Amino acid sequence: MLSPDSLALLLLCSQLGLNDDSLKSMTLREWNPLARKLQAASLRPADLLGLSQADLQTKLALDSDYASRITQLTDRVEDLQVELSRLSFFGIFPITRADKDYPERYRQRLKESAPAVLFYAGEKALLGQPGIAVVGSRHLDEAGQDCARFVGNACGLSGQVLYSGGAKGVDTLSMESALEARGSAVGVLADSLTRAVKNQKEALKSGDLCLVTPYSPNAGFSVGAAMGRNRLIYTLADYAIVVASDAETGGTWAGATETLKNNWVPVFVLEHEQMPEGNKLLLQRGALGFPHPFKEPPIQLPEWMKEKAASLPQKPNQPSLF
Repeated sequence: MLSPDSLALLLLCSQLGLNDDSLKSMTLREWNPLARKLQAASLRPADLLGLSQADLQTKLALDSDYASRITQLTDRVEDLQVELSRLSFFGIFPITRADKDYPERYRQRLKESAPAVLFYAGEKALLGQPGIAVVGSRHLDEAGQDCARFVGNACGLSGQVLYSGGAKGVDTLSMESALEARGSAVGVLADSLTRAVKNQKEALKSGDLCLVTPYSPNAGFSVGAAMGRNRLIYTLADYAIVVASDAETGGTWAGATETLKNNWVPVFVLEHEQMPEGNKLLLQRGALGFPHPFKEPPIQLPEWMKEKAASLPQKPNQPSLF
C-alpha cells in the first residue's frame, strides 16, 4: 500500500501513467525547491493532492504555470494505479524519499541528490546493508576477472552484500560469485528493470538479490543514465573496489573520482603490474591499493578493508529533504 506522501512523489517525480507528451514529471532540481517550500509551510507532499491551483499559488507562492503543472501531474491517479498494478505483476514496486524504508545511506550521503523515486524487485531489506561495491570495465584482463570473482566470493562467505551495476563484465562476474557462495547482492541498474527481473527470477525469489533503479522500469539504455546511477552503487556500500578504470574518461572513472571527492566511502583500486592507467591515476588521487593476488582468506576481506580505511577522514552527516 502506498502512503499518501509516496503517491504524491510518484505523481510528481515519475513518468508512470503519464500519457501526455507535453507534460513532464519533475526533475530533482525542480522537486527539491518545492520540498523546501512545503517544509517551510509545515506541509507534507500528500497535501499537494488536496490543493487547487489557486491554493498552490497562495500557500506556496507559486506562479500560475507551475501551479497548473502540479495539478495536472497529480490529476492522473487512476493511470498511475493501473501502471503500478502492471508492474506488481512482475514483482516491481516503488519506494520514495518520503518512505521510512527508503535507503538511509542515500539520505545521509546524497542528501538532495538522492533520487525522489526508486523502483525495485526482490529483497529491498538488502539496500544499505553492510557490503562492498565492485565497479569496473566490461572488458577485463585475467587479473580483473580474478578480482571480480574473488570479491564476490568473499562477500558471500563473509555475509557482506555485493553491490554492483548489474551490467556485463565486473558486475556480472562478482554478482554471480556472491550468489554462488550463498551470499546476497544488489544490482543498481541504469536500464530495463523489467527485463532484468525476467533474467534473475530464481535469485529474486530466494530473497538473495535486489535489483533497483532510479529510472523508469522500462527505460532503455543511455550513457547519461549509466553515468547517473554510478553514485548510487557507491553510496549504498561500506567500501568500493575499482577493478579496472580508463584514465580520465568513462563511467568507472567518473564514479570513482566523484566518490573520492565527496568522501562517500573508502575507494580501493586493484593494483598489479599490468593495471590500467586509470587505476594508477586513481591511486595518485587518494584511492587505496587493493593487491592482486589477495593473500588473506576471502572471509577476512571486510576486516582487512576496515583496517586499511581506518586512517581516512570522516565526513559529518546532515539532514535531508523528503
